[in-house]
Amino acid sequence: MSTTQPPSSPRAPASVAHLLDGPILATLLRSSWPNLVAMLATATAAVAETTYVGRLGVNALAGMALVFPLVMLQQMFSSGAMGGGVSSAVSRALGAGDTQRAGALAVHAVWIGLSLGLAYMGVMLLFGERIFVALGGQGEPLRQAVAYANVAFLGSVGVWLMNTFASVLRGTGNMAVPSSTIFAVAVLQVVAGGLLGLGFGPVPALGMPGVAAGQVLAYGSGALVLGAWVLSGRSRVRLDLLHTPVQWPMLREILRVGALACISPAQSVATVLIVTALVARFGPVALAGYGIGARLEFLLVPIAFAFGVASAPMVGMAIGARQVQRARQVAWAAAWLSFGVMGVLGLLLALAPGLWTGQFTNNQAVLEAAALYFHWAGPCYGLFGMGLCMYFSSLGAGKPGGPVLAGTLRLVLVAAGGLALAQAQAPTWGFFAMVALAMAAYGLMAVWLVRRADWGPGQTAR
Repeated sequence: MSTTQPPSSPRAPASVAHLLDGPILATLLRSSWPNLVAMLATATAAVAETTYVGRLGVNALAGMALVFPLVMLQQMFSSGAMGGGVSSAVSRALGAGDTQRAGALAVHAVWIGLSLGLAYMGVMLLFGERIFVALGGQGEPLRQAVAYANVAFLGSVGVWLMNTFASVLRGTGNMAVPSSTIFAVAVLQVVAGGLLGLGFGPVPALGMPGVAAGQVLAYGSGALVLGAWVLSGRSRVRLDLLHTPVQWPMLREILRVGALACISPAQSVATVLIVTALVARFGPVALAGYGIGARLEFLLVPIAFAFGVASAPMVGMAIGARQVQRARQVAWAAAWLSFGVMGVLGLLLALAPGLWTGQFTNNQAVLEAAALYFHWAGPCYGLFGMGLCMYFSSLGAGKPGGPVLAGTLRLVLVAAGGLALAQAQAPTWGFFAMVALAMAAYGLMAVWLVRRADWGPGQTAR
């Protein structure tokens, strides 16, 4: 791939010129590695959390399978989707040289994050149990899910604000500060969740509520740290909450991308929830096994996120500076990186699922169910990762419609296929094969639609 680029816009601030002028692959890798380290730390925290839950028994694991998709939905809404809208708006303003507008957009992003955090908390605390019942939860697994959710979603505002502040900084090209903060949050979550969930010394074992409390404490602390950093004036945009009036055009600039982008994680979670409800028909053992497998799928999203979130400001600034050809080259470079990393991981787990499943339980039946899932889904992770990375790059361009439509295809395949398989009383492996097919279809369609998308004048589809 050629990395010879047009000169950067003379209006772009000097502090972001390297994102417009630098060699694409080198700049992308340099921006990606802090995110990758942070996301691996987040994945480690999730592994530790599931390990704690596994020590509480199969019913706790089954309960986590019910609640975890909704926990991750909040993360994907606040960080990848609406956060992508924030980064996209800020980066395009900076690419066009309008730093004042970038700062005003950042202020509006904070108000959006606060509002949506309160809304998500209210919905889950009021209707969480009904949602879990609709997913097939009953008996002890249902009680465990509710016990976790009633604590975890008290911290929704912290999650939304932390990810909003991180997205503002990423939109300026600053990956180091949000990534180091997320790393520290992951460490705190591991320590606090284990301590409160399992107990140690004078600290009593609180079970599922204790594990959830560790997450609330960690993300609340992260929100305070990143908020203080952005408000201190050390970022590339000025955040003046007290003197920036709320204006609909500014809100619309973020929401027109972020709101549409939110459809994609909603589709992803709906897909998992449909499969969860179908697998729940086979009992707690199959549900627990699928929950372990589905958790890895959600944790692979941050790996694509590491490359995608690095590409988004590069794409956004290039679009703002009218360097559309460079924007497309950035998107393809990030997509191939994601395909390579996630493809290797998927094949490894298809061949040796115990590397992941053995971390959570020693119940042989649960291990076999999880291994069956990986045998089918693992080979499709590369295409899935490529599609996800195209989604993030499309956010940077302000054109997320293609990947969202690809997510619709995936959801339809799972819903229609699941109904047909249920009517045919298919075995568990049939449902897992359906998941794998839908995953591959999503990746291929996302790539095709982004390739054909109109990102502006001077583009060349590749």
